[in-house]
Amino acid sequence: MDMPLVRMTRSRSLSAANLRPRIGLFHDAPNDIAKEIEQLEQLFTVDTAKLKEITDQFERELTKGLTKEGGSIPMNPTWVMSFPTGYETGTYLALDMGGTNLRVCEITLTEAKSEFDIIQSKYRMPEELKTGDADELWEYIADCLQQFIETHHGNNDKMGKLPLGFTFSYPATQNYVDEGVLQRWTKGFDIPGVEGHNVVPMFEAALERRGVPIKLAALINDTTGTLIASAYTDTKMKIGCIFGTGCNAAYMEDCGSIPKLEHMNLPPDTPMAINCEWGAFDNEHKVLPRTPYDVTIDKDSPRPGQQAFEKMVAGLYLGEIFRLIMVDLHEKHSSNMFAGQDISKLMRPYSLDSSFLSAIEDDSFENLAETYELFQTKLQITPNPQELELIRRTAELIGTRAARLSACGVAAISKKKGYSSCHVGADGSVFNKYPHFKARGAQALREILDWPEKKDPNEEDPIEILAAEDGSGVGAALIAALTLQRVKEGNLHGILHPENYL
Repeated sequence: MDMPLVRMTRSRSLSAANLRPRIGLFHDAPNDIAKEIEQLEQLFTVDTAKLKEITDQFERELTKGLTKEGGSIPMNPTWVMSFPTGYETGTYLALDMGGTNLRVCEITLTEAKSEFDIIQSKYRMPEELKTGDADELWEYIADCLQQFIETHHGNNDKMGKLPLGFTFSYPATQNYVDEGVLQRWTKGFDIPGVEGHNVVPMFEAALERRGVPIKLAALINDTTGTLIASAYTDTKMKIGCIFGTGCNAAYMEDCGSIPKLEHMNLPPDTPMAINCEWGAFDNEHKVLPRTPYDVTIDKDSPRPGQQAFEKMVAGLYLGEIFRLIMVDLHEKHSSNMFAGQDISKLMRPYSLDSSFLSAIEDDSFENLAETYELFQTKLQITPNPQELELIRRTAELIGTRAARLSACGVAAISKKKGYSSCHVGADGSVFNKYPHFKARGAQALREILDWPEKKDPNEEDPIEILAAEDGSGVGAALIAALTLQRVKEGNLHGILHPENYL
Protein backbone atom coordinates (compact mmCIF):
# COMPACT_ATOMS: atom_id res chain seq x y z
CA MET A 1 0.00 0.00 0.00
CA ASP A 2 1.46 3.36 -1.00
CA MET A 3 0.88 6.35 1.25
CA PRO A 4 -0.45 9.46 -0.54
CA LEU A 5 1.91 12.41 -0.18
CA VAL A 6 0.23 15.26 1.67
CA ARG A 7 2.77 17.93 2.55
CA MET A 8 2.07 20.27 5.40
CA THR A 9 3.97 22.30 7.93
CA ARG A 10 3.59 20.75 11.36
CA SER A 11 3.44 23.41 14.02
CA ARG A 12 6.14 23.02 16.67
CA SER A 13 5.77 24.97 19.87
CA LEU A 14 9.37 25.26 21.03
CA SER A 15 8.42 27.36 24.01
CA ALA A 16 6.99 24.14 25.41
CA ALA A 17 9.94 22.28 23.87
CA ASN A 18 7.53 19.79 22.29
CA LEU A 19 6.90 18.24 25.66
CA ARG A 20 3.15 18.08 25.36
CA PRO A 21 1.13 16.54 22.53
CA ARG A 22 -0.71 18.92 20.26
CA ILE A 23 -4.43 19.03 21.11
CA GLY A 24 -6.42 16.69 18.96
CA LEU A 25 -3.32 15.00 17.56
CA PHE A 26 -4.25 11.59 18.92
CA HIS A 27 -8.03 11.92 18.76
CA ASP A 28 -8.21 8.97 16.35
CA ALA A 29 -5.72 6.86 18.25
CA PRO A 30 -7.12 3.77 19.97
CA ASN A 31 -7.08 3.94 23.77
CA ASP A 32 -4.14 1.55 24.01
CA ILE A 33 -1.94 3.70 21.73
CA ALA A 34 -3.00 6.92 23.49
CA LYS A 35 -2.17 5.28 26.82
CA GLU A 36 1.27 4.19 25.60
CA ILE A 37 1.99 7.75 24.43
CA GLU A 38 0.92 9.12 27.79
CA GLN A 39 3.18 6.68 29.65
CA LEU A 40 6.14 7.52 27.42
CA GLU A 41 5.54 11.22 28.04
CA GLN A 42 5.63 10.63 31.80
CA LEU A 43 8.87 8.64 31.47
CA PHE A 44 10.75 11.04 29.18
CA THR A 45 9.55 14.52 30.18
CA VAL A 46 12.06 16.52 32.22
CA ASP A 47 10.38 19.55 33.82
CA THR A 48 12.05 22.80 34.92
CA ALA A 49 12.39 21.79 38.58
CA LYS A 50 14.17 18.57 37.59
CA LEU A 51 16.47 20.45 35.18
CA LYS A 52 17.52 22.76 38.05
CA GLU A 53 18.10 19.82 40.40
CA ILE A 54 20.27 18.09 37.77
CA THR A 55 22.23 21.31 37.12
CA ASP A 56 22.99 21.81 40.82
CA GLN A 57 24.26 18.24 41.15
CA PHE A 58 26.24 18.68 37.90
CA GLU A 59 27.98 21.76 39.30
CA ARG A 60 28.88 19.88 42.50
CA GLU A 61 30.33 17.00 40.48
CA LEU A 62 32.39 19.36 38.27
CA THR A 63 33.95 20.89 41.40
CA LYS A 64 34.56 17.47 42.96
CA GLY A 65 36.35 16.31 39.80
CA LEU A 66 38.98 19.05 40.28
CA THR A 67 39.88 17.90 43.81
CA LYS A 68 42.74 15.52 44.66
CA GLU A 69 40.18 12.84 45.57
CA GLY A 70 38.33 13.30 42.28
CA GLY A 71 34.84 12.13 41.40
CA SER A 72 32.82 10.55 38.58
CA ILE A 73 33.58 13.39 36.15
CA PRO A 74 37.35 13.18 35.49
CA MET A 75 37.92 16.96 34.86
CA ASN A 76 41.22 16.35 33.08
CA PRO A 77 43.75 19.22 32.88
CA THR A 78 44.88 19.45 29.23
CA TRP A 79 48.03 21.64 29.51
CA VAL A 80 46.50 24.02 27.02
CA MET A 81 47.37 27.16 28.95
CA SER A 82 46.02 30.06 26.91
CA PHE A 83 43.38 31.10 24.43
CA PRO A 84 44.69 31.92 20.93
CA THR A 85 45.22 35.56 19.99
CA GLY A 86 44.24 35.14 16.33
CA TYR A 87 47.79 36.03 15.23
CA GLU A 88 49.25 32.50 15.31
CA THR A 89 50.99 31.46 12.05
CA GLY A 90 52.55 28.35 10.49
CA THR A 91 51.60 25.00 8.92
CA TYR A 92 50.43 22.12 11.10
CA LEU A 93 48.88 18.70 10.66
CA ALA A 94 45.83 17.65 12.61
CA LEU A 95 44.69 14.07 13.09
CA ASP A 96 41.14 13.57 14.34
CA MET A 97 40.30 10.09 15.63
CA GLY A 98 36.58 10.20 16.28
CA GLY A 99 34.06 7.41 16.74
CA THR A 100 33.18 7.05 13.05
CA ASN A 101 35.88 8.61 10.89
CA LEU A 102 39.58 9.30 10.88
CA ARG A 103 40.31 12.75 9.49
CA VAL A 104 43.69 14.16 8.48
CA CYS A 105 44.06 17.91 7.90
CA GLU A 106 46.85 20.25 6.93
CA ILE A 107 46.14 23.69 8.33
CA THR A 108 48.02 26.86 7.46
CA LEU A 109 47.44 29.68 9.92
CA THR A 110 47.85 32.76 7.74
CA GLU A 111 49.20 36.26 8.44
CA ALA A 112 45.63 37.63 8.45
CA LYS A 113 44.04 37.66 11.93
CA SER A 114 41.94 34.57 12.74
CA GLU A 115 42.20 33.16 9.21
CA PHE A 116 43.43 29.79 8.01
CA ASP A 117 43.63 27.55 4.93
CA ILE A 118 42.82 23.85 5.22
CA ILE A 119 43.15 20.72 3.11
CA GLN A 120 41.76 17.48 4.50
CA SER A 121 40.95 13.85 3.81
CA LYS A 122 38.56 11.49 5.62
CA TYR A 123 39.06 7.78 6.15
CA ARG A 124 36.37 5.43 7.44
CA MET A 125 37.20 3.81 10.79
CA PRO A 126 36.63 0.09 10.06
CA GLU A 127 34.25 -1.44 12.61
CA GLU A 128 36.50 -4.46 13.20
CA LEU A 129 39.31 -2.17 14.38
CA LYS A 130 37.15 -0.95 17.27
CA THR A 131 37.34 -4.29 19.06
CA GLY A 132 40.49 -5.66 17.44
CA ASP A 133 44.20 -5.52 18.16
CA ALA A 134 45.93 -2.31 19.35
CA ASP A 135 48.81 -2.61 16.84
CA GLU A 136 46.33 -2.92 13.97
CA LEU A 137 44.66 0.33 15.05
CA TRP A 138 47.92 2.33 15.17
CA GLU A 139 49.17 0.78 11.90
CA TYR A 140 45.94 1.80 10.16
CA ILE A 141 46.26 5.37 11.46
CA ALA A 142 49.93 5.57 10.38
CA ASP A 143 48.93 4.28 6.90
CA CYS A 144 46.31 7.02 6.57
CA LEU A 145 48.82 9.72 7.56
CA GLN A 146 51.40 8.35 5.13
CA GLN A 147 48.83 8.32 2.34
CA PHE A 148 47.86 11.92 3.12
CA ILE A 149 51.46 13.21 3.10
CA GLU A 150 52.29 11.36 -0.15
CA THR A 151 49.15 12.79 -1.78
CA HIS A 152 49.83 16.38 -0.78
CA HIS A 153 53.63 16.53 -0.53
CA GLY A 154 54.76 13.71 -2.81
CA ASN A 155 57.57 11.40 -1.78
CA ASN A 156 59.79 14.13 -0.35
CA ASP A 157 62.71 12.59 1.53
CA LYS A 158 64.15 16.01 2.37
CA MET A 159 60.96 17.24 4.05
CA GLY A 160 61.33 18.13 7.73
CA LYS A 161 59.02 16.61 10.30
CA LEU A 162 55.62 18.30 10.36
CA PRO A 163 54.20 19.22 13.80
CA LEU A 164 50.94 17.36 14.52
CA GLY A 165 48.04 18.00 16.86
CA PHE A 166 46.40 14.61 17.55
CA THR A 167 42.74 14.83 18.50
CA PHE A 168 42.20 11.71 20.62
CA SER A 169 38.57 11.98 21.69
CA TYR A 170 38.51 9.48 24.55
CA PRO A 171 38.92 10.02 28.30
CA ALA A 172 42.67 10.28 28.91
CA THR A 173 44.75 11.48 31.85
CA GLN A 174 47.24 14.07 30.70
CA ASN A 175 50.07 14.93 33.05
CA TYR A 176 51.69 16.40 29.94
CA VAL A 177 50.38 17.85 26.69
CA ASP A 178 52.45 15.29 24.73
CA GLU A 179 51.10 12.22 26.52
CA GLY A 180 47.70 10.71 27.20
CA VAL A 181 46.94 7.71 29.40
CA LEU A 182 43.66 6.23 28.20
CA GLN A 183 41.24 5.95 31.13
CA ARG A 184 38.59 3.96 29.28
CA TRP A 185 37.35 3.41 25.77
CA THR A 186 34.04 5.02 24.76
CA LYS A 187 32.02 5.34 21.51
CA GLY A 188 31.92 1.58 20.93
CA PHE A 189 35.70 1.00 21.12
CA ASP A 190 36.92 -1.83 23.31
CA ILE A 191 40.52 -2.67 22.33
CA PRO A 192 42.47 -4.63 24.97
CA GLY A 193 45.89 -3.53 26.19
CA VAL A 194 45.39 0.23 25.77
CA GLU A 195 43.44 1.36 28.84
CA GLY A 196 45.81 2.51 31.57
CA HIS A 197 48.61 3.11 29.05
CA ASN A 198 50.08 6.18 27.37
CA VAL A 199 48.87 6.08 23.75
CA VAL A 200 51.59 8.42 22.40
CA PRO A 201 54.49 5.88 22.31
CA MET A 202 52.16 3.36 20.56
CA PHE A 203 51.24 5.97 17.97
CA GLU A 204 54.83 7.19 17.51
CA ALA A 205 56.15 3.62 17.15
CA ALA A 206 53.72 3.02 14.25
CA LEU A 207 54.87 6.29 12.59
CA GLU A 208 58.50 5.26 13.09
CA ARG A 209 57.95 1.84 11.49
CA ARG A 210 56.41 3.54 8.47
CA GLY A 211 58.94 6.38 8.33
CA VAL A 212 56.15 8.98 8.40
CA PRO A 213 57.73 12.50 8.74
CA ILE A 214 55.62 13.73 11.66
CA LYS A 215 56.39 14.90 15.21
CA LEU A 216 53.60 15.00 17.78
CA ALA A 217 53.27 18.47 19.33
CA ALA A 218 50.09 17.95 21.35
CA LEU A 219 47.55 15.26 22.16
CA ILE A 220 44.18 16.91 22.57
CA ASN A 221 40.53 16.08 23.04
CA ASP A 222 38.05 17.17 20.35
CA THR A 223 36.18 19.23 22.91
CA THR A 224 39.28 21.20 23.92
CA GLY A 225 39.91 21.71 20.20
CA THR A 226 36.37 23.02 19.78
CA LEU A 227 36.91 25.50 22.63
CA ILE A 228 40.19 26.80 21.18
CA ALA A 229 39.05 26.88 17.53
CA SER A 230 35.91 28.78 18.53
CA ALA A 231 37.86 31.28 20.63
CA TYR A 232 40.22 31.85 17.65
CA THR A 233 37.44 33.62 15.77
CA ASP A 234 35.18 34.76 18.65
CA THR A 235 36.57 36.29 21.86
CA LYS A 236 33.23 35.74 23.68
CA MET A 237 33.70 31.95 23.52
CA LYS A 238 34.16 30.47 26.99
CA ILE A 239 32.93 26.85 26.66
CA GLY A 240 33.39 24.20 23.98
CA CYS A 241 30.90 21.32 23.67
CA ILE A 242 30.49 18.19 21.59
CA PHE A 243 27.03 16.75 21.01
CA GLY A 244 27.70 13.91 18.57
CA THR A 245 28.43 10.17 18.82
CA GLY A 246 29.52 11.02 22.37
CA CYS A 247 29.11 14.17 24.49
CA ASN A 248 31.57 16.35 26.36
CA ALA A 249 32.60 19.89 27.30
CA ALA A 250 35.77 21.90 27.90
CA TYR A 251 36.33 25.30 29.50
CA MET A 252 39.19 27.41 30.87
CA GLU A 253 39.73 27.12 34.65
CA ASP A 254 42.15 29.04 36.91
CA CYS A 255 44.89 26.82 38.35
CA GLY A 256 44.05 28.19 41.82
CA SER A 257 40.68 26.38 41.53
CA ILE A 258 42.28 23.02 40.66
CA PRO A 259 43.40 21.42 43.97
CA LYS A 260 44.77 18.35 42.15
CA LEU A 261 47.41 20.59 40.51
CA GLU A 262 48.54 22.24 43.77
CA HIS A 263 51.84 20.30 43.72
CA MET A 264 52.80 22.10 40.48
CA ASN A 265 52.95 25.47 42.31
CA LEU A 266 51.50 27.29 39.31
CA PRO A 267 50.37 30.92 39.79
CA PRO A 268 46.67 30.77 40.88
CA ASP A 269 45.49 32.92 37.95
CA THR A 270 47.23 30.73 35.33
CA PRO A 271 44.60 29.49 32.87
CA MET A 272 44.24 25.77 32.20
CA ALA A 273 41.79 24.23 29.76
CA ILE A 274 39.83 21.45 31.46
CA ASN A 275 38.47 18.53 29.45
CA CYS A 276 35.47 17.62 31.61
CA GLU A 277 34.58 14.20 30.16
CA TRP A 278 31.08 14.89 31.44
CA GLY A 279 29.60 11.77 29.84
CA ALA A 280 30.39 10.20 33.23
CA PHE A 281 28.13 12.61 35.11
CA ASP A 282 25.87 10.86 37.65
CA ASN A 283 27.43 7.41 37.31
CA GLU A 284 26.08 6.90 40.86
CA HIS A 285 22.52 7.41 39.51
CA LYS A 286 21.59 10.05 42.08
CA VAL A 287 19.66 12.50 39.93
CA LEU A 288 19.23 11.62 36.24
CA PRO A 289 15.67 10.44 35.45
CA ARG A 290 16.55 7.03 34.00
CA THR A 291 13.84 4.95 32.36
CA PRO A 292 13.81 1.12 32.14
CA TYR A 293 15.15 1.58 28.59
CA ASP A 294 18.17 3.56 29.87
CA VAL A 295 18.80 0.82 32.44
CA THR A 296 18.81 -1.81 29.67
CA ILE A 297 21.20 0.24 27.50
CA ASP A 298 23.63 0.50 30.42
CA LYS A 299 23.33 -3.17 31.39
CA ASP A 300 24.01 -4.38 27.83
CA SER A 301 26.83 -1.90 27.10
CA PRO A 302 30.55 -2.83 27.07
CA ARG A 303 30.98 -0.71 30.24
CA PRO A 304 27.97 -1.03 32.56
CA GLY A 305 27.87 1.64 35.28
CA GLN A 306 29.95 4.12 33.25
CA GLN A 307 29.04 7.12 31.06
CA ALA A 308 25.55 7.44 32.61
CA PHE A 309 24.90 10.92 31.17
CA GLU A 310 26.30 10.08 27.74
CA LYS A 311 23.98 7.07 27.45
CA MET A 312 20.97 9.40 27.74
CA VAL A 313 22.05 12.23 25.42
CA ALA A 314 24.64 11.05 22.88
CA GLY A 315 23.97 10.13 19.26
CA LEU A 316 25.32 6.61 19.68
CA TYR A 317 22.44 5.75 22.04
CA LEU A 318 19.40 7.78 20.86
CA GLY A 319 18.45 5.33 18.11
CA GLU A 320 18.95 2.38 20.44
CA ILE A 321 16.63 3.90 23.09
CA PHE A 322 14.02 4.28 20.34
CA ARG A 323 14.55 0.70 19.11
CA LEU A 324 14.17 -0.73 22.64
CA ILE A 325 10.86 1.13 23.06
CA MET A 326 9.52 -0.18 19.75
CA VAL A 327 10.52 -3.78 20.59
CA ASP A 328 8.99 -3.45 24.07
CA LEU A 329 5.70 -2.11 22.67
CA HIS A 330 5.59 -4.97 20.18
CA GLU A 331 6.32 -7.72 22.68
CA LYS A 332 4.85 -6.80 26.02
CA HIS A 333 2.15 -4.20 25.71
CA SER A 334 -1.55 -4.41 24.98
CA SER A 335 -1.14 -1.97 22.06
CA ASN A 336 0.65 -4.83 20.23
CA MET A 337 2.66 -2.60 17.90
CA PHE A 338 3.31 -4.02 14.43
CA ALA A 339 1.01 -7.00 15.18
CA GLY A 340 1.61 -10.05 13.00
CA GLN A 341 4.67 -8.52 11.31
CA ASP A 342 8.23 -9.82 11.11
CA ILE A 343 10.30 -7.45 13.29
CA SER A 344 13.58 -9.39 12.96
CA LYS A 345 15.40 -6.35 11.55
CA LEU A 346 14.21 -4.24 14.49
CA MET A 347 15.60 -6.87 16.88
CA ARG A 348 19.23 -6.10 15.92
CA PRO A 349 20.90 -3.98 18.67
CA TYR A 350 22.25 -0.61 17.51
CA SER A 351 20.77 -1.06 14.03
CA LEU A 352 19.18 2.41 14.26
CA ASP A 353 21.29 5.52 14.79
CA SER A 354 20.33 9.10 15.62
CA SER A 355 19.93 9.94 11.91
CA PHE A 356 16.94 7.55 11.89
CA LEU A 357 15.28 9.66 14.60
CA SER A 358 16.28 12.86 12.78
CA ALA A 359 14.49 11.63 9.67
CA ILE A 360 11.33 10.88 11.67
CA GLU A 361 11.34 14.34 13.28
CA ASP A 362 12.07 15.95 9.91
CA ASP A 363 9.02 14.35 8.26
CA SER A 364 6.80 17.29 7.29
CA PHE A 365 3.96 15.23 5.79
CA GLU A 366 0.71 15.33 7.77
CA ASN A 367 0.28 11.57 7.31
CA LEU A 368 3.98 10.91 8.11
CA ALA A 369 4.55 9.39 4.68
CA GLU A 370 8.33 9.67 4.94
CA THR A 371 8.34 7.86 8.29
CA TYR A 372 6.13 5.15 6.78
CA GLU A 373 8.59 4.74 3.90
CA LEU A 374 11.57 4.74 6.29
CA PHE A 375 10.08 1.85 8.30
CA GLN A 376 9.29 -0.08 5.14
CA THR A 377 12.71 0.30 3.52
CA LYS A 378 14.93 0.05 6.61
CA LEU A 379 12.96 -2.42 8.75
CA GLN A 380 10.45 -4.05 6.38
CA ILE A 381 7.72 -3.00 8.81
CA THR A 382 4.42 -1.43 7.71
CA PRO A 383 3.14 0.85 10.48
CA ASN A 384 -0.53 1.88 10.58
CA PRO A 385 -1.45 5.60 10.99
CA GLN A 386 -1.83 5.36 14.79
CA GLU A 387 1.51 3.59 15.11
CA LEU A 388 3.09 6.31 12.98
CA GLU A 389 1.89 8.96 15.44
CA LEU A 390 3.33 6.97 18.34
CA ILE A 391 6.62 6.59 16.42
CA ARG A 392 6.75 10.34 15.83
CA ARG A 393 5.96 11.19 19.43
CA THR A 394 8.58 8.73 20.71
CA ALA A 395 11.28 10.31 18.54
CA GLU A 396 10.26 13.79 19.76
CA LEU A 397 10.42 12.72 23.40
CA ILE A 398 13.87 11.11 23.08
CA GLY A 399 15.29 14.04 21.09
CA THR A 400 13.79 16.64 23.43
CA ARG A 401 15.04 14.90 26.56
CA ALA A 402 18.58 14.71 25.10
CA ALA A 403 18.61 18.44 24.29
CA ARG A 404 17.22 19.46 27.68
CA LEU A 405 19.63 17.27 29.67
CA SER A 406 22.54 18.56 27.55
CA ALA A 407 21.65 22.12 28.59
CA CYS A 408 22.15 21.16 32.26
CA GLY A 409 25.88 20.69 31.65
CA VAL A 410 26.25 24.08 29.93
CA ALA A 411 24.29 25.74 32.75
CA ALA A 412 26.45 24.00 35.40
CA ILE A 413 29.75 25.28 33.93
CA SER A 414 28.25 28.75 33.47
CA LYS A 415 27.12 28.83 37.11
CA LYS A 416 30.44 27.44 38.38
CA LYS A 417 32.42 30.12 36.51
CA GLY A 418 29.92 32.91 37.17
CA TYR A 419 29.29 33.50 33.44
CA SER A 420 26.15 35.58 33.12
CA SER A 421 26.87 36.15 29.43
CA CYS A 422 29.09 34.21 27.00
CA HIS A 423 29.19 32.17 23.82
CA VAL A 424 29.40 28.37 23.79
CA GLY A 425 30.93 26.71 20.73
CA ALA A 426 29.22 23.41 19.92
CA ASP A 427 30.09 20.75 17.37
CA GLY A 428 28.95 17.22 16.60
CA SER A 429 26.35 15.55 14.42
CA VAL A 430 23.50 15.76 16.96
CA PHE A 431 23.99 19.50 17.51
CA ASN A 432 24.43 20.26 13.81
CA LYS A 433 21.86 17.92 12.27
CA TYR A 434 19.23 16.82 14.77
CA PRO A 435 15.98 18.80 14.23
CA HIS A 436 15.16 21.34 16.98
CA PHE A 437 18.13 20.29 19.16
CA LYS A 438 19.48 23.85 19.38
CA ALA A 439 16.09 25.46 20.09
CA ARG A 440 15.14 22.85 22.70
CA GLY A 441 18.52 23.28 24.43
CA ALA A 442 18.18 27.07 24.40
CA GLN A 443 14.70 26.81 25.91
CA ALA A 444 16.01 24.55 28.69
CA LEU A 445 18.84 27.01 29.47
CA ARG A 446 16.25 29.79 29.74
CA GLU A 447 14.27 27.70 32.26
CA ILE A 448 17.32 26.66 34.33
CA LEU A 449 18.86 30.13 34.53
CA ASP A 450 15.54 32.00 34.93
CA TRP A 451 16.02 34.37 32.00
CA PRO A 452 13.07 36.64 31.23
CA GLU A 453 11.21 35.98 27.99
CA LYS A 454 12.71 37.77 24.98
CA LYS A 455 11.06 40.99 23.87
CA ASP A 456 12.57 40.57 20.40
CA PRO A 457 12.80 37.03 18.96
CA ASN A 458 16.06 38.00 17.17
CA GLU A 459 17.69 39.09 20.41
CA GLU A 460 20.65 36.94 21.51
CA ASP A 461 20.31 34.84 24.67
CA PRO A 462 22.68 35.79 27.53
CA ILE A 463 24.42 32.45 27.00
CA GLU A 464 24.22 31.52 23.34
CA ILE A 465 25.18 28.09 21.99
CA LEU A 466 26.64 28.57 18.50
CA ALA A 467 27.95 26.19 15.85
CA ALA A 468 31.72 25.66 16.00
CA GLU A 469 32.52 24.31 12.59
CA ASP A 470 35.93 22.66 12.99
CA GLY A 471 37.10 22.08 16.53
CA SER A 472 39.08 18.89 16.08
CA GLY A 473 40.99 19.97 12.96
CA VAL A 474 41.73 23.67 13.32
CA GLY A 475 41.62 23.40 17.13
CA ALA A 476 44.29 20.67 17.12
CA ALA A 477 46.51 22.75 14.82
CA LEU A 478 46.08 25.83 17.02
CA ILE A 479 46.96 23.87 20.17
CA ALA A 480 50.08 22.53 18.42
CA ALA A 481 50.97 26.17 17.55
CA LEU A 482 50.25 27.43 21.10
CA THR A 483 52.34 24.60 22.59
CA LEU A 484 55.34 25.25 20.30
CA GLN A 485 55.06 28.96 21.09
CA ARG A 486 55.07 28.53 24.89
CA VAL A 487 58.00 26.08 24.74
CA LYS A 488 59.89 28.71 22.72
CA GLU A 489 59.09 31.22 25.47
CA GLY A 490 60.47 28.86 28.13
CA ASN A 491 57.15 27.64 29.60
CA LEU A 492 57.78 23.90 29.88
CA HIS A 493 54.95 23.11 32.32
CA GLY A 494 53.24 19.93 31.24
CA ILE A 495 55.81 19.05 28.55
CA LEU A 496 57.13 15.48 28.81
CA HIS A 497 59.70 15.64 25.97
CA PRO A 498 60.94 19.23 25.46
CA GLU A 499 63.64 17.90 23.11
CA ASN A 500 60.93 17.01 20.54
CA TYR A 501 59.99 20.68 20.23
CA LEU A 502 63.43 22.01 19.29
